[in-house]
Amino acid sequence: MATDSFKQDPSVLAARLTRAADTAAAADLDALLITPGSDLRYLLGAGGESHERLTCLVLPADGKPALVLPKLEELGFADIPLAELGIEAVTWVDGQDPHAIVADLAGRGGKPKRLAVADAMPALHVLPLRGALPDAEQVLATRVLRELRMRKDAAEIEALRKAGAAIDRVHGRMAEFLKPGRTEAEVGADLTAAILEEGHTEAAFVIVGSGPNGASPHHDVSDRVIERGDVVVVDIGGPIPEGYNSDCTRTYAVGEPAQADVRETYAVLEAAQRAAVQAVRPGVTAESIDAAAREPIAAAGFGEFFVHRTGHGIGLDVHEEPYVVGGNAIELEAGMAFSIEPGIYQPGRWGARIEDIVIVTEDGVESVNNQPHELVVLPA
Repeated sequence: MATDSFKQDPSVLAARLTRAADTAAAADLDALLITPGSDLRYLLGAGGESHERLTCLVLPADGKPALVLPKLEELGFADIPLAELGIEAVTWVDGQDPHAIVADLAGRGGKPKRLAVADAMPALHVLPLRGALPDAEQVLATRVLRELRMRKDAAEIEALRKAGAAIDRVHGRMAEFLKPGRTEAEVGADLTAAILEEGHTEAAFVIVGSGPNGASPHHDVSDRVIERGDVVVVDIGGPIPEGYNSDCTRTYAVGEPAQADVRETYAVLEAAQRAAVQAVRPGVTAESIDAAAREPIAAAGFGEFFVHRTGHGIGLDVHEEPYVVGGNAIELEAGMAFSIEPGIYQPGRWGARIEDIVIVTEDGVESVNNQPHELVVLPA
């Protein structure tokens, strides 16, 4: 497994590990068990994915952390400053039981009672660890790590700005790709290439919803041929080399919209998205931002056509906490980053969505996406 590691200041990683351990202790947890994924990337700067051979960071609330990894993967972690971070490397070879090794390490301070496992840990490791530690309650690590990952530091914010500028450049090229007579799939292939050209390591998702397909928020692409007068929802994003993601949606018309209600309805959506962005500041709740986006749409009679939450957090994952949705009373703090993306979707007709990634500042909000919000009418 290639770790896909990226250079991180060891002092930043050390501070994250300390905060994670302290937060685990405050939550009455004995240890965090973190397998490859965005949590391990956050804590160690190590990428890669879980597979059948167990790699697991054992981070006790009190005591020396250890990284359990297959011997054959040891060189792949050579760029991770384990010794500098005070982390013991514990290797194992095929034929040994790595879950028993993790259990022994988790119990170095006594028999563990409560352990937090990474949210994305595969069942093929969760269940053997449960068998190796039958008396320990297992909970999700998100309750600990979300407290850290929701609040972006200066380097993370700069990475999100870089990702936002990169995806803005792709949207700025839309006239190259979105033309009548082309299929959504053809446009999607061009967008995938452009996302890479503009500085991403991959295209995590490409949605090209033309005409009635735009009324399906997560449509993807199809063989539908784009027609003159179509309204087209384009939602694109992915990670940059630092690991942080972009996610931006704009709605386009290929020539003058064919349906008479498009401009008036779109104006409602634009006002709703603007109102939600302007409502962002420290101390207000996530659900109040959702309400700020939802109320103008409902007042105009389109409430039933806004069928998803207003936004989601973003960082090393495209979707992470905090979620901007009714019922989430968390108060916003400086450094939190999330999307604001209301939409109006009329089944069988057309749909529209406007999405920016915003960051809560000390006294307000910063958007990392700066392409025009109005309906962009492309040459046809």
